[in-house]
Amino acid sequence: MPSPRILIKDHSAEANLFARRTFIGLFVVIVMIVMVLTNLYYLQISRFEDYQTRADGNRIKVLPVAPNRGLIYDRNGILLAENRPVFSLQVIPEEIDDLDLTINELSILLDIDAEDVSDFYRDLKGTRRFKPVNLINRLKSKEVALFSAQQHKYPGISIEARLARYYPYGSALTHVIGYVAKINKKDLQKLSEAGFEANYAATYDIGKRGVEKYHEEKLHGKVGFQEVEVNNQGRIIRILDFNPPAPGQDIVLNIDMTLQLEAEKAFAGKKGSVVAIDPRDGGVLALYSSPSYDPNLFVHGISSKNYKKLLTSDRPLFNRATQGQYPPASTVKPLLALTGLEERVITPEYRIHDFGKYQLKNVERVWRDHNPWGHGWVDVTKAIEVSCDIFFYDLAYKLGIDRISESMNEFGFGDYTGIDLHEEADGIMPSRGIVKALFNRPWYIGDTINVGIGQSYWTTTPIQLTQSIANLVNKGRRIIPQIIRGNMQKDKVILQAVKERRPIAIKDERNWDIVLDAMYGTVNRKGSAREAFRGANYISAGKTGTAQLVSIAQDEKYDASKLSKKNHDNAMYVGYAPYDKPQITVTVVLENAGHGGAEAAPIARKIMDNFFKDQTFPEHKVIEYLGQEPEEIELSKAELKPVVEPPDAEN
Repeated sequence: MPSPRILIKDHSAEANLFARRTFIGLFVVIVMIVMVLTNLYYLQISRFEDYQTRADGNRIKVLPVAPNRGLIYDRNGILLAENRPVFSLQVIPEEIDDLDLTINELSILLDIDAEDVSDFYRDLKGTRRFKPVNLINRLKSKEVALFSAQQHKYPGISIEARLARYYPYGSALTHVIGYVAKINKKDLQKLSEAGFEANYAATYDIGKRGVEKYHEEKLHGKVGFQEVEVNNQGRIIRILDFNPPAPGQDIVLNIDMTLQLEAEKAFAGKKGSVVAIDPRDGGVLALYSSPSYDPNLFVHGISSKNYKKLLTSDRPLFNRATQGQYPPASTVKPLLALTGLEERVITPEYRIHDFGKYQLKNVERVWRDHNPWGHGWVDVTKAIEVSCDIFFYDLAYKLGIDRISESMNEFGFGDYTGIDLHEEADGIMPSRGIVKALFNRPWYIGDTINVGIGQSYWTTTPIQLTQSIANLVNKGRRIIPQIIRGNMQKDKVILQAVKERRPIAIKDERNWDIVLDAMYGTVNRKGSAREAFRGANYISAGKTGTAQLVSIAQDEKYDASKLSKKNHDNAMYVGYAPYDKPQITVTVVLENAGHGGAEAAPIARKIMDNFFKDQTFPEHKVIEYLGQEPEEIELSKAELKPVVEPPDAEN
C-alpha cells in the first residue's frame, strides 16, 4: 500500500503573488491620488477665477434701488404732484405659525377690507415664503398707531415706509397731470420691448395718463444698486456696496393753478371743458374737463367699487378738452370769412340781404338763420358780429368744400395739435375724400352749406379749436400748445423751446385785421358776446357758437323742452385778450347747455377776469426762468398720432 502524498506550500510563489497584488493596489492608489491632486489643481488653480465668480454669484447679489420720482410744479412754483411717505403692512409667511388665523385677527383689529385680503392671497402665490407680501398698501395714521401697540403679538408682521405719489389738488388737474399706478404685465412687456425693463427693476409705479405718462422718462429717474451678501437661502446678511439712484427731474408746467381752480369752480355741475393758452408761446395756462375724478384713487390700486362709480354716462375718465369731438358751430366763422377774403369770393364791402332764409335755385331745401326775421343788409364784419348764418351759407356755397377744407387744414383742423399728452383726438375736417372713406357716400352741395356754419361732418376738439384761434390772433404764426414749461434745476427753470410749425401765408395782410376787428365787434359793439363782457377792465374779442346736435324738420322750430337733455345744443365760445396784444386765448365748450353767448361766454369772462387781476399765491418756490430760442418743427399726422389706452381698474 503506497504511502500518502505530502503537500508542501510554495512560499516563493505566494510571496510573488502578494507582491504583484500589492504593487497593483499601490499603483491604483497612486493613480487615484494623482487624479485627485490633478483635479484639485485644475479646480483651485487653473479654473480658480471661473469658480470664484460662480461662488460669488451665489454669495453676492446686486439688488436694484428705485429712484425718487420727479416733482411737478405749476408756472408759479405751486406743487402739483409730490411724493409722500406711506406705510404698508407687510407679512413674511415663513415667520408665522398659523397664517390664516393671523390674517383673520388682523382683519378684525384693523378692519381690513375683504378685497385687500383676497389680493394678499393672490400675491402670495408664487412668492417665496421668506419674502414680504403687502397686506395693506396704505395704512392710516390711526391704523399705524393701533398696530404698533399690538405688534409684539404678531411676529412676521411689520410696517414698512416708502414714498408714493400724491396729488394735492385732486380732481382739478386729473386730465392734465394724469396719475401713476402699479406696474402691470402689459407695462412690463412694453418696457421690455423698449429696453427699459432694467431701469424699473425696483419701481412700484409708472405713469398711466397725462403728463405722468407723456414725460415718464424725465420723471422716473435712473435706478440705483446695492451689492449685498446673502446666505444659501437668499437672505441678506450684509450690504457690501451702494450705488444711489438718480432721482427723476422736477418739471414745471405752463399751467396756472389759479386759472385751473377758477375753471373747476365755473364748471361745477356742468359737462364740458375749458382750454386757455398763451398765444405768444403756446403755453397751456388751463385745461379742465368736467366731470373729473380724483387721481389719488388709482395710485394705490383702485377698488372695483370705486372704479364702477367712474363708469357712468357722464364719462369722467374721458378728457373732453383733448378727446371730445364737437361741431365747431359759429366759432369758425371768422376763419371762413378770412378764407373768403383771401380767395376774393367776397370783399370787405360785399353785402347780402338776410331775410332769415337761404335757398338755392331749383332746390326745395331751405336753410334758416337763427334769427327768423333775418339781419337785413349784412357785410362780412356784421356777419361775424351778429353770427349771421345766411351770409356764411352763401359764402360756403361760393367757396366750395375743396377750398374750405384746404384752408381749414392750414389752421390745424383734422390733425393732432402736438400737445404733450397722449390722450388726444384729431377731429374731422370734412372733404370729398374723407366723407367717402369714412361714411361711404358722395359729397353733396347741402353738406358744403352746412359746413359754412361749422356743422355737417365737421368736428373739432377744444384744444384744436383754441390752437386755430391762436393761429388767427398771431396772424399766421402757428404755435404748438405745450403743457410742460421747463425742467427745474436748483430752483431755476430751464425753459423748453417754443415749438412752431410753418406759418400760414396769406395774400393780403389786411385781411387779418378785418376779421379780428369783427371779433372785437362781437364783444364790444352789438355782437352776441357783448353782455357777457360788459364792464370788463380789459378789451377782449371773440366769437360765440351754438352747435346743433339733432336735425330739425324744415317746418319745425328748435324747442329744447321737446328734446332729451343729451340732444340740447352745445354752447361754445372762443376769445382772446387784450385785443391789441393778446396774452390769453380761451375756448369754452358746454355740453347740452344752450346758447354760446349766454352760457359759454360768461365762463370765458371768469377765466379772463382771473387772469388779468393781481394774483396772490400760497407759499411756493421762487422760480427764475432761463429762456431758449423758439424751435420750428414740422410734424406729420402719423408722427403725432397718440396711443390711448383705457385706465386700469385694479392697477
